[in-house]
This record gives sequence, C-alpha cells and structure tokens, in this order.
Amino acid sequence: MARGKLRIYLGAAPGVGKTYAMLSEAHRRVERGTDAVVAFVEHHGRPRTEVMLHGLEQIQRRELEYRDTVFTEMDVDAVLARRPAVALVDELAHTNVPGSRNGKRWQDVEELLEAGIHVISTVNIQHLESLGDVVESITGVRQRETVPDEIVRRADQIELVDMSPQAIRRRMAHGNIYQPDKVDAALSNYFRPGNLTALRELALLWVADRVDEYLQEYRAEHSIRSTWQARERIVVGLTGGPEGRTLIRRAARMAAKGSGSEVLAVYIARSDGLTSASPKELAVQRTLVEDLGGTFHHVIGDDIPSALLEFARGVNATQIVLGSSRRKAWQYIFGPGVGATVARDSGPDLDVHIVTHDEVAKGRGLPVARGARLGRTRIIAGWLVGVVGPVLLSLLLTSIANGPGLANDVLLFLFLTVVAALLGGQLPALASAAVGSLLLNFYFTPPTHTLTVSDPKNLVAIVIFFAVAVSVASVVDLAARRTHQAARLRAESEILSFLAGSVLRGETTLDALLERVRETFGMETVALLERAGDVEPWTCAGRAGTDHGMPLLRPEDADVDMPVGDHMALALTGRVLPAEDRRVLAAFAAQAAVVLDRQRLVGEAERARELAEGNRIRTALLAAVSHDLRTPLASIKASVTSLRSDDVAWSPEDEAELLAGIEAGADRLDHLVGNLLDMSRLQTGTVTPLIREIDLDEVVPMALGGVPEGSVTLDIPEELPIVAVDPGLLERSVANLVENAVKYSPDGAAVLVSASALGERVELRIADRGPGVPDSAKDRIFEPFQRYGDAPRGAGVGLGLAVARGFAEAMGGTLAAEDTPGGGMTMVLTLRAAPGRPPARPDLPAQATT
Repeated sequence: MARGKLRIYLGAAPGVGKTYAMLSEAHRRVERGTDAVVAFVEHHGRPRTEVMLHGLEQIQRRELEYRDTVFTEMDVDAVLARRPAVALVDELAHTNVPGSRNGKRWQDVEELLEAGIHVISTVNIQHLESLGDVVESITGVRQRETVPDEIVRRADQIELVDMSPQAIRRRMAHGNIYQPDKVDAALSNYFRPGNLTALRELALLWVADRVDEYLQEYRAEHSIRSTWQARERIVVGLTGGPEGRTLIRRAARMAAKGSGSEVLAVYIARSDGLTSASPKELAVQRTLVEDLGGTFHHVIGDDIPSALLEFARGVNATQIVLGSSRRKAWQYIFGPGVGATVARDSGPDLDVHIVTHDEVAKGRGLPVARGARLGRTRIIAGWLVGVVGPVLLSLLLTSIANGPGLANDVLLFLFLTVVAALLGGQLPALASAAVGSLLLNFYFTPPTHTLTVSDPKNLVAIVIFFAVAVSVASVVDLAARRTHQAARLRAESEILSFLAGSVLRGETTLDALLERVRETFGMETVALLERAGDVEPWTCAGRAGTDHGMPLLRPEDADVDMPVGDHMALALTGRVLPAEDRRVLAAFAAQAAVVLDRQRLVGEAERARELAEGNRIRTALLAAVSHDLRTPLASIKASVTSLRSDDVAWSPEDEAELLAGIEAGADRLDHLVGNLLDMSRLQTGTVTPLIREIDLDEVVPMALGGVPEGSVTLDIPEELPIVAVDPGLLERSVANLVENAVKYSPDGAAVLVSASALGERVELRIADRGPGVPDSAKDRIFEPFQRYGDAPRGAGVGLGLAVARGFAEAMGGTLAAEDTPGGGMTMVLTLRAAPGRPPARPDLPAQATT
C-alpha cells in the first residue's frame, strides 16, 4: 500500500489563517470530487473559521476523561475505518490527553499516512523542536508542544501562510482571533510587533531553506551539475580609484532587481605592503557599500585577476562588476588588463560586467608602489631581452648579405640594452651590454669570428657602445627607482594624512585603527601591548586579526614589533616587513597610542560628567527642599498653631479635622523626603539591594496604602513564579508607579495592576486611562525633577518615576512606558524570576501555544 502524502500549512503565529486556508483547500478538493473529511479541526470560536466547516463531513471526536474533566481528541480508529482519500488534521504539534492512542498528534498523522490516507495539517513555526530556544529568547514563552523538524521536513508540500505583524494585530483588535477580554493581554505580551516580526522572519528563512533542499534534491535526481543562479551574489572589484563609487551604485541597482541579492565589494591589495590606492577613497567606498546594504572585503593577493576570481568563487558569486580600464592605449603593451583577464578566465558560471565611467583611458597615475622588486615576470622578460635578444639579433644580421653596417649594428644592440633596462632593471641591462659587446666584436668587427680588433676605430666604437649601454641602463634604472619612490611617498602621505585626520576628528576607534594596520601591511594579527613598568607583564590594550591558537602576549613573540615609548609596543605577526615600511608603521604605532589615550580621556570625561550631573541633582534637591517641602510644613504648622490656640474652643469634629490635616501633611512630607533621599542614594551609587525570593502578591498589596480605596484593580495570578527582588525597593517602586497612575487617571477609572510570566521574566503592568504620553517623551519622564508638560499636578517634585526606574535597575530589572490599548499609559516593570524555579505558563489563550 502506498504511503499517503502530507501537506502542511505553516504559519508564523496564531491567527495568520492556517486553518482557514486548510479548510478552503478541502472545499476545493470536494468540489473536484475528492473524498475529504474533517478528522480534527479546532476553530477556537472564530466565526469565519467555523463557517468554513459547513459542507464538510466531520468525523465524530473521541471523548476522554482526565482529572474529572472531559476532553475531546481525534478518533484515529474512526478515521481509519472511514478511510477517506484526504483527512484534515489541525494543530500537528498538539499533545494528546493521557489515555489517547498516541502521545502526540503528529504520531496520529503518521498512522494515517502509513494507511495510505493523504493528510492536510497546520503548524506554527514556534512549535518546531529545533527552534524552541530561539523562540523562547524572542518571546519569553517556552513552547511545551513541539513537533520534530524531520516530521515537517518530510512533508510532500509545505505552504507558508504569511501575514504582516500589523495585519495580525488589527485582526486581534477586531476580535477575529481571541475573545475581547483577552485582546489587551495578548497584544501586550505575545503579539507585540517585535515578537511577530521575528517569528515571521524565522518562518520565511525556514521555508527558504526547505526550498533549497527541494532544489538540491531535484538537481541530484536529474544529474544537473551546472550552477543554477537562483540567488544573485554580485562581487564588485575595486581599485581604490574614483570609479569605485560608480561601480558600487551600479551593482546595488542590479541587486535591487532581484529578491535576496547581495553585493560584496572587494579590494585586492598586494602582499608586499603599501599601495598607491587612496585610503580616503577606500574608506568612502566602504561606507557607501555598507550604506547600500552590502559588505566590504579586503583581500591580499599578488595576482589581482586570480585573487578576484578566487574570492568570487569562494563566496559563490554569480556576477562580477568591474570598471573599464583607466590605462591609456599604449599601456596595453604590458598586458590585456584585469578586466579582460577576469572575463577570459571566469568560465560559464560567472558573468562579468564591464562598466564605463568618467575615468576611462585617463591613466592610472603613478605606478603601484611594491617595494624594490619589479616583479618576477618583468625581471625574466628583462633577462630574456638582454641575453637571448642579442644572440637572436646576431643570427639575423649575419644571415643578411651586406648587412646594415657596424654603426647600425651598434644602434640595434643598444636598443636591446635599453629595452632590457626598462623591463628588468640594471642587472639585465649590464648583462645585455656585455653580451652585445662580445657579439659585436666576434661577428661584426674585422677580423670576424675572433675576439681581436684590428681597426682602432672599431675598438673605440665597441667601447663607446658599452659605455653608452651602461649609462643608459643606469639612468633608466635610476628613473624607475625615483618613480617608485615618488609613488611610494605619495601612498605613504595619503595614508598618514587620512590617518591623522580621522584620529583628530575622533572617527577611529582603537580596534578600527589596528584593523587598518593589519589590512595596510597584509598581516595576520596586530596587537597594542602595554605594561606598567619594566618588570611588569605585558597586557593587551587592543587587537585585530586572528591568533591561530597562539595568543600574542609579548613583543618578542611577534614577527614585527614597533616600540611606542618605554612601556608600549605595536606587535604584528604574518611576515617580516622591509625597512622602508617601518617608517609608516611607526606613525601608525604613535597614532594607536594617541587613540588609546583619547579613549581613556573620554572615559574620564564621562566620569566627570556623571559627577557634574550629581552636582546638578544636589542643586535641584536644595531647590526642591526650599520650595516643595514648604507646603506640607506650612499645613502642619497652621494646624498645630490652631490646636494650641486658647482663643478658640474647638469642637471634637474640628479637632479631628485639624489632626487629619496634620497627619496628611506629615505623610506628604515623609513621601517627599523619602523620594529625595532615594534619588540621592541612586545618584551616589549607595543603593545595595538585598535580593531574596518572594511572591508578588506579598509585596504589591502593601504598596497600595497611599492611594484611595477602590482606585486600583489588582490582577495577580497565584501561579506566577517567585521573583528575586529586594522587597523594600520593589514596594517603593510599585508605590510610586501606582500613585503616579492614580494621579493622572480620570475620576471613576480604576488603575489596573496586572502581572504575567514570560519565560524567565515576570512583568508587572500598571495601566491607567489618563491622557497618555507621546513616544518622544516616554524616556524623558523618567528623568529626575520632570513632570509631563512641566505642569505640576498635586504634590511631588518629579522624582517618583526616576526613583522607580533606578530601584528597578538596581534589582536587575527594567522599567519602560507603553501606550495602553484604548488610551492611557502603561508602566511595564520587568523582574527576574527566581533561579531554579520553572517558569509558569503565560496567562494567554491556549491558541497561542498550541
């Protein structure tokens, strides 16, 4: 019997429409004559989903009693006996009630598939077993009902039911997912926009990976070996020239035409040190490509075309974007250029785009500074021209009857010497002069075929030829060296100028500077080491690169070390630098020391700013004491004076009223002084919380003593986990939050204080129905001496929320402000659950976790 096929509708969260889509598919199949039945579908009271069940045959569910409660589950035996062509089974990850045929619903589905019945099912991305930890870190909810990934991956069809977070929240607010009494809690907890966005991304990425698997399986089954460019990855080759910005923008436009395309900009630097590429221009291009969503890569390689192709194939690129050559026409005699070489060697899987720009054929400027070497290819060519060239020229001239004459022969040999000097430098030119002199003497100076010169004029001609050849070789070699030095000095000056400017502007951190050193010199590791004294151990102040298992702990362990003062050194590993590179390295080392000092000065400035802020707080405290404390003191003084007066006979009712006024004033005074002292403790860092485990319902009711009776509604579930807090600090924080909420709530609207568990956190929410606060002011209201709108309302100096946040953070929690659904503001106090205590199931409808 053939195994049935499994089709799964995958969603990012409850309410996206998986069950609705499954029922719609069932209706389409029934209309086509397929025998489809509903084995188990849960509509959760959603009217639109419930309507979709009409017209479909439903298998009677099996009733099971568990702990004096009757539950219904799918009747697997009834479905097997009915034996439909297609069975609809909702909620694949559901855990069956004890006493069922199988522990999990996906095991029931496996039985149906083995019996040859096709199954259509649904599952949310958070129920995949491998994503449990990820989902918990995002939402704070641990999913207890999961399904093995392999079960879902083996499905014959997986269809993603997608919906934007905003659309899901609108459906929730309209009552299309949960009952109205559950909407506010769901929107404030599991169905936050950030949670939904992250879950949606998880679902999209998981389905994309599954599509890749399908594609690989198809290619393997059909023996397809060539690359299918299903996803574009575009590599941009940069030279450090001004055309780089044009290439990056062009590649970004190409990537924008295809979904999921990537742009990777790469600069190939030679392995022997500095280049003439402008560091400033490269920095601008790095910023540009990152702003456009791409990445910048710095690669070391002597053969630029080969290094570029190797990088492109290594990142599985599909396209390479290069600029038209800036070389002038005559410079092509030295080779076809990078673009032509890359296009020739790219093969059929890599498309090469040559982009025109304003710098085409304007020249590349000074030669690349590459140390004292001319390159192996040019040196070999110089030796061939200098040694083999005169031999071939001699054979050619001796084969011509009545040759051009000795004078012309000398000029031809001199030409070969000059070419050898241009290509290979001085040594090939000297060798060419020596070989040419011998050949002229042997073949073209009478008597021929001997090394004897009979005519003194010929001897003078040969001597002059040798002298001129040596002089020309020296002059050409000197010019090449001067050109090289000029190019190198220009590169050094550009690097140092950009480096000094960026450091002075404060744009470079120590890690970024060390990374630039590593890239500039082609090293593996760069570290700035320092020590307190001559005998103290070295410590690492900053590092860039990889250690390959051998940490760089001393300057002696490095390939290159550059001292900076008496107790600091810049250490590099990877290769030994030539002497001429150490001058620039010394500038880098000095700048690294400056950057380190600047960072430390910034830290000291920050500490000074904190001290200044503390002084500002103290000044404000004095102002508050001189102004806000006078009101309750004046009230107390007036009441006491009245009671002590002998001129008036006070009735018992009047005395009670005056005493109540004294008590109220004292309470206000105690509250103000308490907040002032608490703020002072927070500013001086003397708050030391005594953390212990306690239930919220033991602390929160005690914090409501300062508000009128009936102004607060409590909703603290008994099954909440125990929290690890300082009870005193927590009570003070909650009291301030509740008093603030009551103060701004309209008459007759009670403040709601509720709590819920989210993973290893417990959230206490204080929601009012007041005017609310705009997003731009939500952080400002937690600053000391701030009243929203600068309009005092009732007693207080604007410290309640600042103290509440300070105490929350001291206990390892957070305090933030959110909008209350329907109007108002909600203070969200997040606390840590006690370690080792299993987190409670969140107070959400069952659909959110099943």
